Amino acid sequence: MTLYTRPDCSYSDAQRADLRAKGIAFTEVDLARQPERVPEVEQLTGGERITPVMVEDGVVTVGFRGAG
Repeated sequence: MTLYTRPDCSYSDAQRADLRAKGIAFTEVDLARQPERVPEVEQLTGGERITPVMVEDGVVTVGFRGAG
């Protein structure tokens, strides 16, 4: 699973904490540290610059929805 986040996003913080609490492994992409990856998020969200964005097995989830 890939999780796109921003450090100033409380929903990113909540999603990360939820995944960790449930023991779900993920790769985090901090868009503040990797701004070159912003186009990926825009493609996944239809042009929006919103976080968090989770991608698991090709399924994209935009916004905090909890894990599992």
